Amino acid sequence: MNKKSIFLVFAVICLLFNSKLSAQEVIKKNGYTLSFESNFPALDPALKKRLIKTFFEVYPKLAKEYNPSTLKNVKFFVDTTYDGVAATADGKVTYSSIWMVKHPEDIDVVTHEVMHIVQDYGRSVGPGWLTEGIADYARYKFGVDNAGAKWILPALKPEHSYKNSYRITARFFAWLEKSKPGTIKTVDASLRDHTYTPAIWTRLTGKDLDGLWSDYVKNPEI
Repeated sequence: MNKKSIFLVFAVICLLFNSKLSAQEVIKKNGYTLSFESNFPALDPALKKRLIKTFFEVYPKLAKEYNPSTLKNVKFFVDTTYDGVAATADGKVTYSSIWMVKHPEDIDVVTHEVMHIVQDYGRSVGPGWLTEGIADYARYKFGVDNAGAKWILPALKPEHSYKNSYRITARFFAWLEKSKPGTIKTVDASLRDHTYTPAIWTRLTGKDLDGLWSDYVKNPEI
């Protein structure tokens, strides 16, 4: 290898190294730390700023409401290879760069995903629809700009069930909280300490889930 080739290889290595360093930013605020990474060079700086701002606005509120012992260090990663919307595991939220480009207004995807960190159910004893329903209920309650994303809880339809998960379940929870405030917070805590059983609904409200859903269908206003 001649000197010119060696120089070019060295230059490429330096470029890659610097690129890797510049892809990560660590922000600390009010006792929380967010590490922001991206392999998407075209990420809009304004969108990145909104993602970071939303984290520091909603995460402390979710922690205070549901789990003060939640992680203090969180990672965000905008990934060009991820083809979903977003996913959370081990304190790290991965966002699809494609989704970010197509739906920059959907900033409260942050709220839903970081709620999963707060939930911290581990090997949960509860059903998946309940986990996702609570996360979307948290988005409904604490979201910073659901209106801007045209994100709403859907009106009840005959084919709906509380097991549908996400927004359909979240709307049911919003209805339930009107008459039984604090129910979802208590259920969330039971999932985290692995004491959840379906009987908790009867203990907290006087009715099981099917009975509650029946009442909801009769008068679904929230």
